[in-house]
Order: sequence, then C-alpha cells, then structure tokens
Amino acid sequence: MGVVLVEVVPVVVKIHQREKSLPIKTRLPSISSMEILAMAIAALWNNKLRTALTMLGVIIGITAVIAVTAVGQGVQSATEANLQGLGADILRVRAGAANSGNVRQGSGSATTLSWDDAKAIESQVLAADTVTAYLEQAFQVVYADNNTSTTVLGTDTQYAAVNNITLQSGRFFTDEELRESQPVAILGSTVRDDLFGGSNEAIGANIRIQGQRYSVLGVANEKGAQGRENPDEQIYVPLTNMSARLVGNNSLSGIAVQGISVKVTEQDQLEAVDFQMTNLLRVRHNIHPAKGDEDDFRILSAADLVETLTSTVGLFSIMVVAIAAISLVVGGIGIANIMLVSVVERTREIGIRKAVGATNQAILSQFLTEAISISAVGGGLGVGLGVAIARSAATLFDFPFVISLWAIVLGVGLSFVIGIVAGVIPARSAAKLDPIIALRSD
Repeated sequence: MGVVLVEVVPVVVKIHQREKSLPIKTRLPSISSMEILAMAIAALWNNKLRTALTMLGVIIGITAVIAVTAVGQGVQSATEANLQGLGADILRVRAGAANSGNVRQGSGSATTLSWDDAKAIESQVLAADTVTAYLEQAFQVVYADNNTSTTVLGTDTQYAAVNNITLQSGRFFTDEELRESQPVAILGSTVRDDLFGGSNEAIGANIRIQGQRYSVLGVANEKGAQGRENPDEQIYVPLTNMSARLVGNNSLSGIAVQGISVKVTEQDQLEAVDFQMTNLLRVRHNIHPAKGDEDDFRILSAADLVETLTSTVGLFSIMVVAIAAISLVVGGIGIANIMLVSVVERTREIGIRKAVGATNQAILSQFLTEAISISAVGGGLGVGLGVAIARSAATLFDFPFVISLWAIVLGVGLSFVIGIVAGVIPARSAAKLDPIIALRSD
C-alpha cells in the first residue's frame, strides 16, 4: 500500500499543477448535475439502513405537522358546523348563576329571567325578529314497560321556528294549548326510539313525565348533537304546563325561565340587539352598573362560540406544530451528524475523486445533494404518512377530512431547507479536504 501512495501522490500534484496552468477552455470538464445526483443516490442506496435512520427524524416531524394541522382543521370545521346549527343569527340569554353554600352553580340555575322578559324583548327591541323562552329539566319518562331519562323543555310556540325544529310526523302545540297549559308533548327522534322502538305508534299515545300523563302530538326530525345539547334527546311541552305541573318554579313577575332565544332580522345587527337587550333587562331587573351591580343574565351568540373555538384550536395547533418543529430540528442535526461521519468514512474516496480531477464544487455539490435527497424523501414520506393518519382519524372519529395546500407546501419546504442547512457544513468539510492528506488516510 505504501508503494501505491508513493506513486500516486506525485501524480496528484502534477495533475493539479497542470490543471491550474491550463487555459480556462482546456481545463478538465465539470460533472453534470445529473451525474452528481446519480452518485448521491448510489451512495445513499449503498447505506440503506443508515439513510433510513437519518431521515426518520424528518419523517416524524413532517408527519406531525401535516396530521396535526389536518385533524385540527377537520375538528374545527365539524364543530363550527354544529355551532352554526344553533343559529348564527341567534342570541341566547341565559339566567344568572345561583349560589348554594357559597358555591356558584352553573349559568341558568337562578330564576332571574321570566317569560315577561321575553315578551318585553319581542315588543321593544325592533331588530328582534322572533323571541322564544324555555325552561328545562331532566326527568324520567315512561311509556308502558319502557322508560328513559331525558331533558324536558317547557317552551312556547315560537321555539320550533327559532331553533329550526321540524317534525317528521304530527304537529307542534298551538297558542291555545299553551294558554290552557295542556299536557301535550313533542318527542325528539331518539326519545321516540327509546320509548316506542321507532314505530309510528307514538302519535296519540300517552306517556308519563314525573307521574303526569302527556299526550304525544308529534315527533321531531333528527338533528344530531349541537354543542352540549342534542335536540333528538329532548321532549317539548308547553311552558305554562311545565312551570305549573312539573317544576312549579315561578318568579315574582311571572313564569320563571332559564333562557331566552332571540332571532334577529339581519345577522349584522347582532351587536345592536345585544346592546339593546342588555339595557332593557338592566332596567327591568333594576340593575345599576354605575353602582357596582352585576348583571344577573348572560348573552351569548353562536358567533362568539365559533370565535372562541377557532382561537382555542389555533393555539393548540401552534403548540403541536412547535413541538413538531423541534422534531425537525433534531432530524436536521441527525442529518448533519451522519453526513459528517460519512465524510470521515469516505475521506479516501474523496481524495481519489479529487486526484482524478473532481473540483471542490463537484465534491460540495455531491454531499449537499445527498443531504437534500435524504430530507426530500423523508419529507415526501412524512407528507404521505401525515395525510394517511389525518384521513384515518377523520373516518374513525367522523369529522370532515380537511387537508390544506399550505400545510403540504410547508412540510415539503421545511424538508428542503433542513437538507440544505444540515448539508452545508459536511459538504464544505468534504470539499476542503486536501487530496494528498485524504489519500494518506486509513
């Protein structure tokens, strides 16, 4: 081996001296980009296990970015659709919270709103198109040998119009039945299935709520869960009947209610209606904010809930993407380390290539191409795996599959950037190797 080095080194020196002395047009031809790419791929293929382990960090990081953004957008889209089902043009007034043993109960637990408040809003707030009030409580409902625990809503005849409740059979109760506190009921589709097994015998049948007999007038169409509520699991009875026979909960000014729903004429008037209702209820409830009085009611809108949800999901996505970015940085460091090791392992190869005329630029390009190739392939696999995970999650948990172009572009772009950044230092180290020293290495 020592004899070979003695013979090769003078040749290397002569080649470099001759190349430097040649005119620009007669110097050794440069290697094409395709040749550099082919050599880079061959080098990576010859070390398949090392290459796979090197790109693993990039794959994990890109997969996390794609999957998290897709799942986050899908969940957000599904939740927004559910909240929109509550009505984007509807304001909901909830009664204040009661205190029990110095413990504040949930919103709507106090009897601070009345049916008269709803009537006042309907008559005095001009932009309020339709107003309805409701009172709700959970009861055990019985029919023959079947029973179910469900929520009973006492409400007026406007409730169906405001909340888009349609009937698959029968009818809603009338104003006359409301005034006379008639014991009639409309069943949600799930309640009908629980009590009657999905048969059409519900209409005209008598069910028992809190021991009181109610005649079924109709069955509502299926709507599905909307936020924390599911209309399919509810029963609707006249507000006057529920207040008198089921709850017996009356305020000093009339029938107490837990909430009021207000449908506005135009969605852009939500803020104006909110302001007018707030002032009206403060006057009716003798509340003086200037004296430090707190409102005994809350006004909510679906738009507020959507905005809060969007903000929450956005913050969660940013947090997970930041974690994924850390994984990408770790993957980039791994690429840089492996490439530096590769330079050390291939020192003799580099020396031979430079001895036969390879330029510093060619050596730098090859090692940089290898690093970029590892990142690019890892990024591509990460994108594919991320999309597959997002699709599986959407199918499994039943929310829309949403994949944004910017997430894919971001993932692919990050993989290329990581390849360039992680490959620059090892590539420059390889390009700067002295061919004589490289050939002398073991």
